[in-house]
Amino acid sequence: MLGLKKIDRYIMKKFISTFFIALLFIIGIVIIFDISEKVDDFVAKNAPIKEIVFDYYVNFVPYFINMFSPLFVFITVIFFTSRLAANSEIIAILSCGVSYKRMMVPYMISAFLIFALSLSLNLWVIPRSNVERVKFEQKYMKDRRPISNTNIHYQIDPGKFVYVESFSSWNNTANNFTLEEIRGNRVISKLSAEKAVWDSTLGCWHLRNYFIRYFSDGLQDRVVKGQRRDTVINLTVTDFYRNKSTVETLSQGALNDLVETQKMRGDPNVMYALIEKHTRFALPFSAFILTLMGVCLSSRKRRGGIGLNIGVGIALSFTYILFLRFSQMFVYSGALPPFIALWLPNLIFGIVAAVLYYKASR
Repeated sequence: MLGLKKIDRYIMKKFISTFFIALLFIIGIVIIFDISEKVDDFVAKNAPIKEIVFDYYVNFVPYFINMFSPLFVFITVIFFTSRLAANSEIIAILSCGVSYKRMMVPYMISAFLIFALSLSLNLWVIPRSNVERVKFEQKYMKDRRPISNTNIHYQIDPGKFVYVESFSSWNNTANNFTLEEIRGNRVISKLSAEKAVWDSTLGCWHLRNYFIRYFSDGLQDRVVKGQRRDTVINLTVTDFYRNKSTVETLSQGALNDLVETQKMRGDPNVMYALIEKHTRFALPFSAFILTLMGVCLSSRKRRGGIGLNIGVGIALSFTYILFLRFSQMFVYSGALPPFIALWLPNLIFGIVAAVLYYKASR
């Protein structure tokens, strides 16, 4: 590789090979435990072997790699750097006039390769694989209880507002449906219906016992009412099903469009889309931070040996993952904006990594 010395290629080879070996080893263990945990569901719902293997586990692997990539990176760096330190190879590198900063170059290049891999999985591979994975989980593993949302307010278009008292997934029906059109500060029309039933074939809503009032400038308003009316609006039944699982199946372009649409509508479910959007970038970036921390923690010989370093690495990587998941609660509660909440773990661990680097390089 252009510009890289033999020691750089040596470190990068150790980093990348150890990363993928640890990846394959841990994935194998996780799949075994996952099968033992879910085998009762597979048997009870007669899930075909072909669908278990190709629809679930083939698509589960990229999802798992993405979720626990910080753990893999940190353990990898801790493990092979501790071995280098134990064999006095780190001392030999630094004794040859290589600065600590220069020694970090192959580590950061390797971290960039893992970052690029994780980001590519997040943006292009995982959303597609999640479609089949989520579909399999809903069919064979999850208890599909009916969705019943209440007091739903949407702005479906500029000046058009929908209110639904309750929505039930049993029959895809919105109860006490209201559609208002407002221009400026004036109400133009108000449509009320006892029920609005979604027709997936025609892609429209069937209104039952509807009542429309068209407001005029004078004293006479026009009123239209009837038993049944079909209407097409910028609202479909899928808008009532948006949750954490469904946004995981969207491409980056579709996810960005959904965020803009839900913001315009004032949809509270936009938090799921925003969390997914920022996580796709924040999680891969952790490769740089955790690599730096791992090198600083394990580049010196310790009395506890490799075992102590690995224990510290596992503890810190799980702390990062838990912190990342916990930060989502700040979004759900409205305490922090999604961007700040999802990047907060990287900020805090980045400061810790900078302090460790300062101490280790002295």
